[in-house]
Amino acid sequence: MSGGRIAAIAYRIVRQMLRDRRTLALIFLVPVVVMTIVALSFPESTGKGVLSYLAPALLSAMALFFSFILTGVSFLRERTQGTLERLMASPISRGELVLGYLVGLALFATIQSLIILLFTIYALDITYRGALWQIFVFQLIVTVGSVNLGIFVSTYARNEFQVVQFIPLIILPQLFLSGVLWPVQQMPGYLQWASDFLPLTYAVQGMRAVMLEGKGLVEVPLELGVLVAFAVAMSALGAATLRRG
Repeated sequence: MSGGRIAAIAYRIVRQMLRDRRTLALIFLVPVVVMTIVALSFPESTGKGVLSYLAPALLSAMALFFSFILTGVSFLRERTQGTLERLMASPISRGELVLGYLVGLALFATIQSLIILLFTIYALDITYRGALWQIFVFQLIVTVGSVNLGIFVSTYARNEFQVVQFIPLIILPQLFLSGVLWPVQQMPGYLQWASDFLPLTYAVQGMRAVMLEGKGLVEVPLELGVLVAFAVAMSALGAATLRRG
């Protein structure tokens, strides 16, 4: 495993993304627009209080959704343009490839998540109790797991349409079953059981504990452990299933 090769791949991804200014604008503006629409949709009398309660779940869900889209489409573009095939024909290992793409794409996904977080806290003026840096670190772990998920899933897609089709298969069930819209405890028992296997469930629970209850990262070891394990597992699966074409 060569750090220089990983850094070279990441640098190429960053340079390529920076040249695509229209994509950059969409990456950073669309989540802000979506979050604004969500905030404005609540009644004025209860809007701020409800939004403050829902903010942890919304931030987790947006990190999962937008990072997945960003990574899946970008990684697939590398395959369809033949770049990935040329890299795989070189001495670079699959693990170095996945880590290089992870670092490059995670940089933009992290900036995107940070913009959403700061916009939600300061522009939408929600209330929270936890330390801001700990909230961001937790959000970062969610983002990295989502980037790895996007890389893994994109290895099975042949075009961008197929990547989009994974959204109702992978993302939407988590939005409905992970406590984003309503408490998991109010769902039927078999759906609560299914929720225990979804990473977004632990992201929502952990983010709420940090933002609403003021807990530190060391006080949410289960949620952190599951999310870190998920990120590592997706990275390993992405490297194992990576193929040419």
